[in-house]
Amino acid sequence: MRRAEQGNETAVVEFIILGFQSIPEVQFILFLMFLVTYIATVLGNLLIMMLVVTDHHLHKPMFFFLGNLSLLETCYTSTILPRMLASFLTNKYVISLSGCFLQYFFFTGLAGAECCLLTVMSYDRYIAICKPLHYTAIMNGRCCLQLAGGSWANGLLASAIVTSLMQQLTFCGPNEIDHFFCDFMPVVKLSCSDTHWIKLVTFILASLLTLPPFLLTLISYVYISNTVLRIPSSTGRHKAFSTCSSHLTVVTLFYGTLIVVYLVPKPNTLRDLSKVFSVCYTVLTPLVNPLIYSLRNNNIKKALR
Repeated sequence: MRRAEQGNETAVVEFIILGFQSIPEVQFILFLMFLVTYIATVLGNLLIMMLVVTDHHLHKPMFFFLGNLSLLETCYTSTILPRMLASFLTNKYVISLSGCFLQYFFFTGLAGAECCLLTVMSYDRYIAICKPLHYTAIMNGRCCLQLAGGSWANGLLASAIVTSLMQQLTFCGPNEIDHFFCDFMPVVKLSCSDTHWIKLVTFILASLLTLPPFLLTLISYVYISNTVLRIPSSTGRHKAFSTCSSHLTVVTLFYGTLIVVYLVPKPNTLRDLSKVFSVCYTVLTPLVNPLIYSLRNNNIKKALR
């Protein structure tokens, strides 16, 4: 739908999210798959949050951050999947400009917060393994709250800046988003405004929210690996590494899908394949994170039993 403006110009007031309409023969299968995935994601992450709150053995910084990660993943997947499921049921793929910008704000803000939170979790493991005698003093309650709150604030602040710039754009041409949610490039390329500055600002903010956290995480694990390898007993090395294996798996999965979705070039002939990669990043990662922690962390498994 468009509304008339000055002269013969028109402005788009809503978008059509094409989603997976190019493969109509599997719409019902996709609906069931996404429904089961969403229910499992929410239940799995809520279970971890409940365990962290109720089990006193999990009242430690490591599991405090894990509870934050589970809350983040629940919110993250809820910004995309419920609307997608409703579109499958009603065959209505229209979203207003304000709704699109709101979805983008939460999606990007939570993704940025996850980058920071994963780095905080690696720092927690670094202190626990490399400086165990100072762990209690450094990772006190106030520090944990500040690190977790800072992670959420950084992601949402950067997202608010980009979203406010997107709201200044004019959309007067095509209004079909060739994606299953309101991501940055599919939306911005529909604008008839000059998008040079918003792309530059977004690139800078995205770089600040991903590259430094990734490097800090990498450096933390270099120090952790160096410390673990110096432990004389194999039992001690295995115990030290087991406290990091779940987090390292989640970090690898998160940044691996980020690289595939946003950095690996994909020609126009592979547009649908690009959507599949985006599903891995936005839908499957929040699902497997609670599974990874529940299956590979002994404290979580004891709490479940």
